[in-house]
Amino acid sequence: MAWLIQFCAARAAFATMFTAWSAVLPLLKNDWSLTAWQAGMVQSAYHVGFLVSLFTVGFLSDRYGAKRIYLASSVAAVVSALLFALFADGFLSALLLYGLTGLCSGGSYTPGLAIVAQRVPARKGRAMGFYLAAASLGYALGLLIASAMVPLAGWRGAFVVTALGPVLGMALGFWTLRRVPNVVHPLPDGHGNRAAMAQVIHNKPAMLSIWGYTFHAWELLGLWAWLPAFLAVAALADGGSDAHAVSLAAILSALTYLAAVAGSVLGGSLSDHWGRTAVILLMSLASLFCSFSFGWMLGLPLWLLVAVAVIYNVTGVADSSIHSTTLTELTPPRYLGVAYALRSALGFGAGALAPWVFGLVLDWGKAADLPPTTAWGLAWASLGLGGLLGPLATWRLRRSPESSRLAGGRR
Repeated sequence: MAWLIQFCAARAAFATMFTAWSAVLPLLKNDWSLTAWQAGMVQSAYHVGFLVSLFTVGFLSDRYGAKRIYLASSVAAVVSALLFALFADGFLSALLLYGLTGLCSGGSYTPGLAIVAQRVPARKGRAMGFYLAAASLGYALGLLIASAMVPLAGWRGAFVVTALGPVLGMALGFWTLRRVPNVVHPLPDGHGNRAAMAQVIHNKPAMLSIWGYTFHAWELLGLWAWLPAFLAVAALADGGSDAHAVSLAAILSALTYLAAVAGSVLGGSLSDHWGRTAVILLMSLASLFCSFSFGWMLGLPLWLLVAVAVIYNVTGVADSSIHSTTLTELTPPRYLGVAYALRSALGFGAGALAPWVFGLVLDWGKAADLPPTTAWGLAWASLGLGGLLGPLATWRLRRSPESSRLAGGRR
């Protein structure tokens, strides 16, 4: 357990850069004269880079070992984070450098999941829950750091300090993995990457899990990208300066991400006892309800919005760890890296589009002179529309004979 806590701490430190952009987004929209779709595209660039990274490191982990790829990519994550923090000064530079940061950040995710599966074979759902919860903790820390730095040093200071998170993550990663063997699962003769990908694609239960994760990612990554900006609009309506509203929104968003830490652990633990697909269905339907109702609540008291955001975050993230665990139970170990690579490409591809589409809907609402509540309501509903097919894929998986392999027979 001590090893897992240390490894989770490293994951949390790497994750601080994920929320660096969304934390100061309202300020940058003013300072750089960004439209909503441009702001969403920068966040999407991070997700695109992240999905390319995950797709690549999944194959590399199978070929060279998860530990080796994790450590090599951690160095790249540090360099890219510092480049973004120091040199981003407009839409184009932010688009390229934040995309590069995402590209170098995947090594702490897919290889990390493989290492956890290797090291913690018992109660795997809970272990995966802790590892994914660590990311939510990192998102919260990133927002808290940014909220503290904005009044002191502006958005640039917020970027620089959050970029120190990956430096700490790299140091913790090297220390934690110093005695962990680098395990390589050799493929059978004649089974290269193409053949391994074919094995995963023809594994129907695994693909249903992957599709369920994909639609889940659309909803969750859109939520994480736009929640601070939404709360900043709500806080600004209560009075105060732009900087105060942005700082307050970052703090409140961080609190909801801290609640999501419990959501990841809760989801994984419940799935160990109640079944994987049963808990996924429960959580995904609850988060969909939030997607279709959240934006229409603009104008209600800020404390009520934060309370709903807590529920939204907890239910939205709770099935992440379950999807990750499910894939390990439906896929042979030698193909697991490839399965995670394909899942990451589809999931983060959907997650990369979601913030951009959200911004397009928001811009359209503004251009159409719709009331702010209507514009935000439609924008949040776009996340729900993308997430609708997730429960359907999970239901089909639940009805398949292979679901009996999940959680020791608890579907």
